Amino acid sequence: MRRNALPRIVMIALFASAGLAFQAGTDGPYKVLKTAKVGGEGGTDYIYADTAGRRLYVTRGATQAQAATDTRPAVPAFEKRLTIFDLDTLESVGVIPGVGGNGATVCPKTGHGFTSDHPQPSMFDVKTMKLIKTIEGPAGFSADGIYCDTSNDRVYIGSHPTKALMVVDARDGTVLGNIDLGGVPEQTVADGKGIVYQVLQDRPGGVAVVDVKTMKVTKTYPLGDNGGCNGLAIDLQNQILFAACSAIGPAPARGTPGQPAPPAPTPDPNAKPPQTFVILSAKDGKILARLPLAGSSDGATFNPATMEAFSTQGNGTMTIVKVKRATSFEVEQNLKTWPSNGARTIAFDSKTGHLFAMASEAGPPPPPPPAGTTPPAGGRGGGRGAAIPGSFTIIMVGIK
Repeated sequence: MRRNALPRIVMIALFASAGLAFQAGTDGPYKVLKTAKVGGEGGTDYIYADTAGRRLYVTRGATQAQAATDTRPAVPAFEKRLTIFDLDTLESVGVIPGVGGNGATVCPKTGHGFTSDHPQPSMFDVKTMKLIKTIEGPAGFSADGIYCDTSNDRVYIGSHPTKALMVVDARDGTVLGNIDLGGVPEQTVADGKGIVYQVLQDRPGGVAVVDVKTMKVTKTYPLGDNGGCNGLAIDLQNQILFAACSAIGPAPARGTPGQPAPPAPTPDPNAKPPQTFVILSAKDGKILARLPLAGSSDGATFNPATMEAFSTQGNGTMTIVKVKRATSFEVEQNLKTWPSNGARTIAFDSKTGHLFAMASEAGPPPPPPPAGTTPPAGGRGGGRGAAIPGSFTIIMVGIK
């Protein structure tokens, strides 16, 4: 899950235009109920709540050993692994070593879980917490988002490079096919009646509508100028989709690493904020509303009990949108979930109504690149500092 960074001067102008909406929504019914500093090293992406099994799944990437410095202790090497926590207490209940990837999901009726591991997704037993098998993907496959459609016990695993969904039978891990999406997949949802909806990260963005029987895209709903869309949630009662997008217009030109950067576009004081919840009909793709988000989203979910849509943003905020009627929506609250950047993806527990995110504390940011140049490949370019060892924290959000 990636987001494009806009030049600083443009971001200042855009946030200024969205500032009133953010400030107005800070008071609301939700708050951070609990945090658990569970530690451990390695990056992660999606976080998954298994409501039936009362487990929270977080994949962690492998890390190399780091020598001690004047500002931090030495860090040993860690292998990739799937970390598992009690959904109610957030206490650790197990680890599956050697299993990683961008996310995890569970198909409760089968007793099997899956991770979007690279280059081969993994299948595990949820009771024994043991790896069952790895699953071979097609050429060029690189797993990212992952979703279980419990209506037919099929797992959908998105691949950025191939712009496709790999479909897996959750009962035995058999690959049933690969769906050509025509765009980069991020979060996936389903209506439980034979339709899968796939948000596409491209600019401009869209939502692909997939027939699960034919495993083909039947149509793609355009999102207009909005793109960089990572989160997708669905209101089944009203057949409404919530696409969480982080960009407006075409992608900016990219410079060659180490060479002079392309000139920044002149900020438009009347520009719409790029961080937008695009609300559309799941039946025909008609745009019903566009509401501002408090930052660049990387995940979304919906609570049918409260008729609220949620988006988590990489600046440590959560936006809550209330469905007042089938065609009326409002930003109910913008909640600060983390003091710095982080807490960018989301999981939902339908039993308790709790929402979950995760984040690490960050050290000092690295120095910016020389003026007029772009950072070298893989460089942070004066952005967020490296995660502080042992600071990985799970965040629980709910009603006050």
